[in-house]
Amino acid sequence: MRKKTTFRQIDVTRAAKGLRAAGVVLRRIEIDPNGRTVLHAGADPEAEELSPLDAWKRKRDARSA
Repeated sequence: MRKKTTFRQIDVTRAAKGLRAAGVVLRRIEIDPNGRTVLHAGADPEAEELSPLDAWKRKRDARSA
C-alpha cells in the first residue's frame, strides 16, 4: 500500500502564485518529510543596495579575476 502524499505540487504552486500576486519576492521553498512547507520570502540578501563606492569595488574586483 502506498503512503499518503504529504504535499501536492499544485499546493506549492498556489502558494507561490499568491505570494507573487501580493508583491512578495519568494526566495526559497522547503518541504520536510512530514509535509511541512516553509516559504522563505523577502529580498535576496545578495541584491542589497550598494553604495556607489561598493559597486565600483565589486566591478573592479570582478575584472581582475
